[in-house]
Amino acid sequence: MLEIRPTCENCNTDLPYDSNDAMICTFECTFCKNCVALLQHICPNCGGGFEKRPIRPKTLLEKYPVSTKIVYKPVGLNSTSN
Repeated sequence: MLEIRPTCENCNTDLPYDSNDAMICTFECTFCKNCVALLQHICPNCGGGFEKRPIRPKTLLEKYPVSTKIVYKPVGLNSTSN
C-alpha cells in the first residue's frame, strides 16, 4: 500500500491525500508537479521517472491512514512553489 507522503521532498509544499499535484517514483519519492518539471521528470534519488500519485478514497482514510512522515531533501532547484 502506498504511504501517501504529505509534502514535496524538494520544496516542502503540502500534498494532501487528494492532491492532483503529487507525483511519485517507483520508490514513492514524492514531489509536486512544479518540481518534477524542474527535475525534467527524473527522480534525483533513484533516477527513475514519475507518475501521478493515486488519490486514496476518503472512505478508506480511517482504515488506511496516509503517512505523516515528511521527507525534505531539497535538491537545489529554483522552484516557484511555496
